[in-house]
Amino acid sequence: MVLFSKISTFVSSSYLKLLCIAIIFLLLSPIISIIFSSFENTFSLWEHLFKTRLKFYLYNTFILMLGVGFTTFFIGVSLAWLICKYDFFMRNVIEWALLLPLALPSYIVAYCYTDFFEYSGFLQTSIRELFNFDSPNDYFFPEIRSLGGAIFVISFVLYPYIYLITKVAFKSTPSSLFELAELNGKNQFYYVALPLAKPAIIAGLSLVLMETVSDFGTVDFFAVETITLGIFNLWLGMNNLAGASQLALIGFFFIMILLAFELSARKKQKFNDTKIRGYNGLNQKISIHHNIFIFFICIIPIIFGFIIPVLILFENSISYFDIQNLHNLILITKNSFFISFVATVIIILTTILLTIGLKFHGFKGLSFLSTIAGIGYAFPGVILALGALFFVSSLETSINALLLFLNINQNLVLIGSFYILIFTYVCRFNAVAFGAINSGINRLPPNMVEASLTLGNSFWYSLKKVLFPLIKPSILTAAILTFVDIVKELPITLLLRPLNFETLATYVYQFASDEMLGRASAAALIIVLIGLIPILFINNLMSKKTI
Repeated sequence: MVLFSKISTFVSSSYLKLLCIAIIFLLLSPIISIIFSSFENTFSLWEHLFKTRLKFYLYNTFILMLGVGFTTFFIGVSLAWLICKYDFFMRNVIEWALLLPLALPSYIVAYCYTDFFEYSGFLQTSIRELFNFDSPNDYFFPEIRSLGGAIFVISFVLYPYIYLITKVAFKSTPSSLFELAELNGKNQFYYVALPLAKPAIIAGLSLVLMETVSDFGTVDFFAVETITLGIFNLWLGMNNLAGASQLALIGFFFIMILLAFELSARKKQKFNDTKIRGYNGLNQKISIHHNIFIFFICIIPIIFGFIIPVLILFENSISYFDIQNLHNLILITKNSFFISFVATVIIILTTILLTIGLKFHGFKGLSFLSTIAGIGYAFPGVILALGALFFVSSLETSINALLLFLNINQNLVLIGSFYILIFTYVCRFNAVAFGAINSGINRLPPNMVEASLTLGNSFWYSLKKVLFPLIKPSILTAAILTFVDIVKELPITLLLRPLNFETLATYVYQFASDEMLGRASAAALIIVLIGLIPILFINNLMSKKTI
């Protein structure tokens, strides 16, 4: 009986390992497919690109990354220090309100500010009326649909990444170090806070730059030719998949550099000496003038990153409201919820299998592969969509050839179906769920499942009764973050969705591209409201001091 139990355990663990390896291979298949598909000879195309657009793709991508990186660094680090250092008016509200721009996808903010800043928009119209200007030649106003406009929009959406992670780093710094700097007459920020928070800042900056490289909606709407937009143009504009794959490899190079910086920064983060008191600078009182000044400094990013775009969407939603559009909007919202829910369930199930296999039946190779499988989140959706198309197309052809060989009269269709769309979602967003669930499992005492096994319970029964109830908050966190990310996702959905299938993101994109933001505002507002869920969730965790 004991021998049978050991054999059963060995077989089940072997099956789990094989299943985990198969899942990891599927998650990496779009990236592997891009590499293999890029081997085709496209010399004439690249000769044309070198003479025409390639320099613009590289230049715009580099300047966009540089501009967004510098701006988000300045805003995020400054805000984190002000929040941690000073006690000012409405500080507690502003501390979590600074996260609100994360609820807005950058492409929606781009649509809003184009409507607000363009020649016929509210701001320029008001300027002409106020100063009696007759034409645009009478005054200068910067063009929002430009590289500078893209930097402005993306920066005010993404700065919370650096703000949040830097604030946590500042608060984790031992207060004795700040006291020592003060005794020696040294600036606390430059000599203590900033150097010790450098790994956290680099990690946050790497995330910001990866999101910047991945952006499609903003650069497409502003006609800023980046590598991501170039891949899209080569794919759909020139119908050259091999050339798009080769350009994707250049984007791959950018991403790998950023990933290397991010992983290096994470390795340098230290969490020792937990008995030392964390920094608490809130006792530092300031004058009324400084109080007002800091309050207005902190409120500016909230105004530009959240309040103005939301007010524009709200006003347009009311102005363009009609019953027929409401029925259509309900249908599209159902589509978004359906596809996001199905993909989220699959992602959670596969992630649970991966984390269990890694924790209880893993080996060094599996740990490395699990980490690599998460790099899909760092890649632009356009690149993953292209890779998934190559892989699924080859799979579809192979399966249909096999069915024909077996004389089975069945033609499998994967391209242009929900299958390829959901598959690409899983490849892109599994890293979000894996991080949350894996961290939840690693926080548990390692002997809890073993204790259940010694009582005679089976492994899967022990997981069901012991492990899953304890990691339920982590699973819920993973599900919320994944669901919201999928609802907001644009390029994958736009490129791989079934015919006549609209989601909230594609619906907003279609109307905004046709200069009909008013018709798209209600759908955009729904995306924003859904995006607020993880913000409120994170704020609740922070208030309970669980992160």
